[in-house]
Amino acid sequence: MKPSTVTEEAKLLNVTEEIVRGLVAFSLHGPDYPTFCRCRKCELDINAITLNHLDNHFVTTKEDREKAYAILKKPDSIALINKHIIRAIHIVGQKPVH
Repeated sequence: MKPSTVTEEAKLLNVTEEIVRGLVAFSLHGPDYPTFCRCRKCELDINAITLNHLDNHFVTTKEDREKAYAILKKPDSIALINKHIIRAIHIVGQKPVH
């Protein structure tokens, strides 16, 4: 068996985190939460709370990233992610840490 070689483009990536960060930014800067604090700390807290309630999908290749995205972009997955984002927004809104 050949030892595996690491290419320059190989890196560890959590696809769930990428999707959550994008959806959180979209939610906070959209029309649904016009009075909510949009500072970096609150946004990061929302991301952290949300990610702590979801399964991670770590990948190391572009192909695996695309496969994970295909799974996570399904309507049921997006609905679950959004449910946790909304919950996290309410938690941070009630007790901001800044």
